[in-house]
Amino acid sequence: MATVFIGFAVVGPLLGLAVASSFYDGNLATDLLDGAGQPGYFTAVMVVQGIATFVGLMVFPVLHITQLEHKPLQPFFPVQPKLGQVLLGVTLLGLAFVIAMSPVVEWNSQIHFPAALKAFEAWAREKEEMAAKLTETLTQFESAGQMLIALLVIAILPAIGEELVFRGMIQREFWRATKNVHVAIWTSAFLFSAIHLQFFGFIPRLLLGALFGYLYYWSNNLLVPMFAHFFNNGFAVVAMYLNQQNVTDLNVEDNTSAPWPYVAIALAATVGLLYFVWKHYRENPPAVEDFHSPSALPDGDL
Repeated sequence: MATVFIGFAVVGPLLGLAVASSFYDGNLATDLLDGAGQPGYFTAVMVVQGIATFVGLMVFPVLHITQLEHKPLQPFFPVQPKLGQVLLGVTLLGLAFVIAMSPVVEWNSQIHFPAALKAFEAWAREKEEMAAKLTETLTQFESAGQMLIALLVIAILPAIGEELVFRGMIQREFWRATKNVHVAIWTSAFLFSAIHLQFFGFIPRLLLGALFGYLYYWSNNLLVPMFAHFFNNGFAVVAMYLNQQNVTDLNVEDNTSAPWPYVAIALAATVGLLYFVWKHYRENPPAVEDFHSPSALPDGDL
């Protein structure tokens, strides 16, 4: 996993900065948070983020799996019956989950730490504000083209890369180490949330990571959590664009909880759709192809 970390934390960002700096007139290393409004800023930051994600969370993990572990990629994406129905269910699940989790989002955004952790809270608030500022800058779209670029960089690439790393690699390794799939799912979900360094959204992202983890466990197909991840991020990007175009009043950046009747309905829908996916794979068990399959590991039933 050290190779993946090096790719994501060092090689990817440096390569992205080098490419973006070739056409950006300012100093991108210092303008990342305060360069909004500079010519070419949006494209430059998207290039940095896109290359960092592509290299660090896609190229390096694939090389690690295929060249260092000498494993094929195909078993991560097995052919399965009625996969289209599952992905439709996952789409509806993603929408219901967003609404159902809105009280948790509101609570977590307003949480305060004990006096002994005031220094940590101040640091965490600073990181949260920096992330929010960068997100706000990158989601102020001047055109549909910018929205499509954001969809690629914020939704498609992270959905593929983060699921490959956190579910396909980290979750599986914790499963092998602990012999307990639930420990593996929640540990990888914890790391998934922690690495974003946004502690006032930590719990909702932890739950989201666990959702992706169980979808992968049940399906033995990385395409399923990748699709769920893409919908979660992509829905936010498109909703922001439509809000800016005055097409909808929905503001996904507002941390206020949805009304409780909507939350109750969404929670029931979330449970029902989770049951639908679980039942589908109980009736259509994923094939055991080789060492990639969860069914080939201990504790393979839920």
